[in-house]
Amino acid sequence: MQKAKRYFSCQACGYQTPKWLGRCPDCGEWNTMIEEMADSPDLSRGIIIGGGSTEPLPITDVESGEGKRLSSGISEFDRVLGGGIVPGSMVLIGGDPGIGKSTLLLQSSGKISKKGKTVLYISGEESPCQIRMRSDRLGSLSDRLFILSETRLEDIVTRIDKLRPALIIIDSVQTIYTMQIQSAPGSISQVREVSAGLMRLSKELGIPTFLIGHVTKDGAIAGPRVLEHMVDTVLYFEGDRGHSFRILRTVKNRFGSTNEIGVFEMMRDGLAEVSNPSEIFLAERPSGIPGSVVVSSIEGTRPIMLELQSLVSASASFGMPRRMTTGVDHNRVSILTAILEKRAGLHLQGEDIFVNVAGGIKISEPATDLGIVTAMASSFKNQPIDPQTIVIGEVGLGGEVRVVPQIDMRIGEGIKLGFTRCIIPKNRIKTEDYADSIDMVEVGTIGDAFEIFFS
Repeated sequence: MQKAKRYFSCQACGYQTPKWLGRCPDCGEWNTMIEEMADSPDLSRGIIIGGGSTEPLPITDVESGEGKRLSSGISEFDRVLGGGIVPGSMVLIGGDPGIGKSTLLLQSSGKISKKGKTVLYISGEESPCQIRMRSDRLGSLSDRLFILSETRLEDIVTRIDKLRPALIIIDSVQTIYTMQIQSAPGSISQVREVSAGLMRLSKELGIPTFLIGHVTKDGAIAGPRVLEHMVDTVLYFEGDRGHSFRILRTVKNRFGSTNEIGVFEMMRDGLAEVSNPSEIFLAERPSGIPGSVVVSSIEGTRPIMLELQSLVSASASFGMPRRMTTGVDHNRVSILTAILEKRAGLHLQGEDIFVNVAGGIKISEPATDLGIVTAMASSFKNQPIDPQTIVIGEVGLGGEVRVVPQIDMRIGEGIKLGFTRCIIPKNRIKTEDYADSIDMVEVGTIGDAFEIFFS
């Protein structure tokens, strides 16, 4: 009998080598090489239920499933998914331990099952007793919610084929293994083959499947990158343990908008929806404090008002001033600091600069540039900004304030929250007239904005 070939695979990036190495030459991680067997069978061809081949069809003859979405029972969750759960879709949810992934899906399972739909919750990490205790706390008990504590894929497939539920939840995909692969659960080969098998099963039966994925120390979903390519939707749960708010962000979605977010608050009895995030994030905003500015960020399909805070103080370390940021890109803040020095004449070389987005949310769009430079200048000059003012605009390297997209939507959200003045780019495309609702001040450079704030 021919001896099975073996190789060593990096569990961080998937690099393969015939011999063991202490450090992966591809990603540079240490002690990630695990021995696995080569030429493993393709599990995705071995779990076909019903079998048979399909014939090609004209796309016009294919029935659209847009109107058949299944509501999760949580409106913020439906928003992130693009309007609900698509039949036969596979959704991957990642996030730090304890962030609320299992809580969200167990809450959603309870709401769906109470509507008469059968839900199968498969856990490889908790016993049925533990899940029952958590369901009691979350109020998710239902006789249509079935719990299965199993880690072997072959047994899971048999139970799914027998029960034929309306929704499947796998918690988590790194704990599931197949007997056809002789490597440990959670290895690259196991995760790849298990995910391929579950995806084939989900597509053939038309059952939506949610996979909960572990993350690495860098925050990326553990396992092969192909896992994120295989699934239809990738969601990340974000949040700071020091804050009660949780952000569910869409990274990939074949059935809806990307970069959509859902906002939740972690309560004693589970995750509570935050229907008006702007009002929540601005609830504790101080008044009359230098370095505090309100900006508008578009997250998916809705604008969110956020408080940007900055603290600029003389550095105690000679020649080594600190630059620390929370919620914004560190490199972007460094560029904006250089623009302030060159174009606005602010001497910040010996100053410690700290920038923070209140509430624990992360923003990345350039529309908040003008808010960041305004907050830093306000703290440096020790002059507060009018708390009823919104600051919107991208800042170029020449100090010019550039136009940002969807500015009317941002202004409209500010009017709803009672703001009286809005600083906007000078060359914006005028599509709406808000003259009777809010005072709009157009600026062409950061110098123009500073004359308004600090004159």
